[in-house]
Amino acid sequence: MDRLPKWADVALVPLISLLLAAIISALVILAIGQDPWEAITVMVEGSLMSAYGWGYTLYYTTSFIFTGLAVTVAFHASMFNIGGEGQAQLGGLGVALCCLFIPWPHWSLALIGAACAAAAFGAAWAAIPAWLQAKRGSHIVITTIMFNYIAYSLMIFMLVDVLRPPGQQDPSTANFPAATHIPSLDQLPLFNLVFTRPVPANITLLIALLLAVGVWVMLWHTKLGYQIRAFGKSEPAARYAGISPVKITMIAMLMSGGLAGLMAINNVMGEAERLVGNSASGAGFIGIAVALMGRNHPVGVVLAAFLFGFLFQGGAELGMWTKIPIEMRVVVQGLVILFTGALDMMVRMLLARVFALGRRKAEVA
Repeated sequence: MDRLPKWADVALVPLISLLLAAIISALVILAIGQDPWEAITVMVEGSLMSAYGWGYTLYYTTSFIFTGLAVTVAFHASMFNIGGEGQAQLGGLGVALCCLFIPWPHWSLALIGAACAAAAFGAAWAAIPAWLQAKRGSHIVITTIMFNYIAYSLMIFMLVDVLRPPGQQDPSTANFPAATHIPSLDQLPLFNLVFTRPVPANITLLIALLLAVGVWVMLWHTKLGYQIRAFGKSEPAARYAGISPVKITMIAMLMSGGLAGLMAINNVMGEAERLVGNSASGAGFIGIAVALMGRNHPVGVVLAAFLFGFLFQGGAELGMWTKIPIEMRVVVQGLVILFTGALDMMVRMLLARVFALGRRKAEVA
């Protein structure tokens, strides 16, 4: 197949895929008797045209950055971590235990402690499938999927039988102490000029962006990152070069699980300020689509996370202000995943033919 220019592969292919997803989404909306233009107007106004909308869009974006980075790190080691959902839920358990049972004097110290606990719990949950693959040959996709269900059951047990306060019917923990409440964006300098009332987006957005930079540096500018990428490209060649498959498998999955677990500082510590059932809310699975659409590069992950944050908030606005069901956002997300993932090669092949034809015409001329 003819090669595409790098700029076309990075920018043009995703844009065309998004355009195709938008066209099919519009046809689906027409098929159910609704107005596509009204739908996009409501989504844009509800997600981007007010401080309230931006607050929720950035809140969802933050969660998706964490889980997208988690998938990215594992992917570069040639592993498909489908367990981000369970790892994020276990990260929430770590946050809850840290915030409820340690008397923190200030939110900054609580945030550091909770972040360490979230990463440790997420990494520990990813370590078992990693060890099973590295030592026993169990496929990482199967084991991480199954561990999502185990995590869900464990969380139900912890919330119903262990952490639920006496006399409370809701399967959740008690509210975290006030000293653990981290600032939302409306409480931060400069951001409070835009966000003039409380919003769910909080300081963890800045942590997510810093981690995106950190992952980029680690993968492309460190010895460990080179070993991870070399192992992901060819395990036999990596073995020949002296790279330990067991070591890289364990390290990559521990990092991946830790990143997924860190999502909990956004939604558990930052927004809910307590641990509730299904705290991950599907963000672990959406992280897979975010990583695929972002070409498994931190910059692409941030941009794709923002797109899915827009779709999440915009879909909620559709359900509130139009007759279009809120489940429509799932349809749109599925179409985006379809065209940017499963049908990505189709778009790339068509563009390659167009560029090849243009080059031949230029040569003839």
